[in-house]
Amino acid sequence: MHFRESLIRPGVRIIAEFKRASPSLGDIAPGADPAERAAAYERGGAAAMSVLCDAARFKGSPDDLRRAASASSLPLLAKDFITAPERLEEVAAAGASAALLIVRYLDDAALAALLARTRELGMDALVETRSEEEIARAVAAGADIVGVNSRDLETLSVDIAVAERLLGRIPDGVVRVAESGVATRADVERLAAAGADAFLVGTALMRAADPAEKLMELKGER
Repeated sequence: MHFRESLIRPGVRIIAEFKRASPSLGDIAPGADPAERAAAYERGGAAAMSVLCDAARFKGSPDDLRRAASASSLPLLAKDFITAPERLEEVAAAGASAALLIVRYLDDAALAALLARTRELGMDALVETRSEEEIARAVAAGADIVGVNSRDLETLSVDIAVAERLLGRIPDGVVRVAESGVATRADVERLAAAGADAFLVGTALMRAADPAEKLMELKGER
């Protein structure tokens, strides 16, 4: 199943993230195995899996994508600071179904070119935004999956009111993804009411003793 298709099916659609560390929290689960986590996320009913591929800040690599792909049938999102088509080609070869493109790091021409290249590779793109201006730029470039990140990438602070305010600015027909800060069922319900079609959840799942159980709790199945 393609990444975008997995996000528009009925029910609570969670993109379950794999990351060993983060700039804001340091080590989260330094010994975590992406294959084991992929299997747990699939058991818990994740719609897709996000894999951090950045080595310096998240202790990840494209090899984590390969290992996750070997253990489950979940569509995989390569989450990285992608600014060149060569990186798209690398993560596609490692098994990614989609790639993260962050509007704040790309001018309009680069964003459009990377979106076009993802499609040429048979991939989807989750285009990340944090303001009305960035949403407008993403939509103008042709994005059909737009995320709103509740984390400020400068200060690293998280406020899900940001996503709550901006999700409704994404046009109908574009898949809306709430990113960062989702830790409880109440968070899911709050952001769903604001228009989110899917929810990217990382730290809460990486810290969970039983990730599959935590996923079911977030989906309202526990």
